[in-house]
Amino acid sequence: MQDRYLTVSAINKYLKHKLDNDSNLFNVFLKGEISNLKMHSTGHIYFSIKDETSKINAIMFSGNAKKLTFVPNDGDKILVTGRISVYEATGSYQIYVSEMEKDGIGNLYLAYEKLKKDLAQEGLFDSKYKKKIPKYPERIGVITAREGAAVKDIISTIKRRYPICEVLLFPSLVQGDNAYKSIIASIDKAEEFNLDVLIIGRGGGSIEDLWNFNEEELARRIFACKVPTISAVGHEIDYTIADFVADMRAPTPTGAAEMAVPNLPDLINYMHNLKVRLNEAINTKVNYQRLYLESVKNSFVIKNPMIMFEAKKQGLDLLVEKLNKSIINNLNNAKHRLELLTSNHIIVNPSILYKDKQIYLDNLINKLELLNPLSSLKRGFSVTYKNNKLVKDINDINIDDELNIKISNGEIIAKVTNKKEEV
Repeated sequence: MQDRYLTVSAINKYLKHKLDNDSNLFNVFLKGEISNLKMHSTGHIYFSIKDETSKINAIMFSGNAKKLTFVPNDGDKILVTGRISVYEATGSYQIYVSEMEKDGIGNLYLAYEKLKKDLAQEGLFDSKYKKKIPKYPERIGVITAREGAAVKDIISTIKRRYPICEVLLFPSLVQGDNAYKSIIASIDKAEEFNLDVLIIGRGGGSIEDLWNFNEEELARRIFACKVPTISAVGHEIDYTIADFVADMRAPTPTGAAEMAVPNLPDLINYMHNLKVRLNEAINTKVNYQRLYLESVKNSFVIKNPMIMFEAKKQGLDLLVEKLNKSIINNLNNAKHRLELLTSNHIIVNPSILYKDKQIYLDNLINKLELLNPLSSLKRGFSVTYKNNKLVKDINDINIDDELNIKISNGEIIAKVTNKKEEV
């Protein structure tokens, strides 16, 4: 009888075998919401997948978990791929997940965050590139759907606040496949109209409805736009990539219109305040100048003008007296120097100076006389020449040479008949 009873391990093993060999359960595509998430230290992820009425246990081993492009959390809507099997130890069946991604909005959000991060790193969101919105625009362009609340709110708000401003509408698709290309074409067109401000936007909607404003191509076109741009997409809580690359972000289309133009009543009030302040400034200036004029009229100098000249006259007298003293001193000094010159013994007896010079000259003449060769001749000396060359040595002459002998009062012509060389 007991042979009919199976062990728990046996039935669990049987069920596992059945499930593992069922081709319908080998590659299952399942969607639901994460609950009871547990990140194990081994890298495995344990969780449940539930919908409105049921749930199933799930496990994703670390090898597959490393491939995830997001960090899963409780409440995430997910799409998973895996196989259904039984965990024999507990007898519970579960899905062994091989792939997992966020469902719907989750995927769009991941794409949004990635593009936002990439463009931010490139600097497309930097404030240094933001163009200033003019305070008093004359012409504003609006890119949005031709029909809808957004265009009506923008135009009515501008006309109410600042009716002197011209508004140009550039109709565009703002929802649906490739609507962003229509917006880009409208930006190209708007740049031809010499606009002061360009508003780009639409009313609220789901993330899918607003997705065209998250397209990279549109983001780069808004960044490159020559006209200062205001992004007005969705409601205040909605943020798109267009909001970050535009020069200004408005919470709503109506808010964009309010940012683009001043409020006429506010301007009138501002002009009135300027008028009041200007009148006050003028009155203050006039009163100050009046008081200054009165102070000048009552000044001591104006009432007694000659007193000012008395001081000048006294100063002039002092200068004249000082000048006279200076002239007299200079004359006395010159007179004294002249007296010194006239009393100098050289001036009085200039021959003294020449007497010394005459003695010096006589000494020079005497020295020259001593050196004069003619003086030696007068004392009995003679000079002998041979062929006009002075004879200094006995060896300079030979027998029969003709010599010229100069004496003090003439010249003797002689012929050498004999010469005697002293030893």
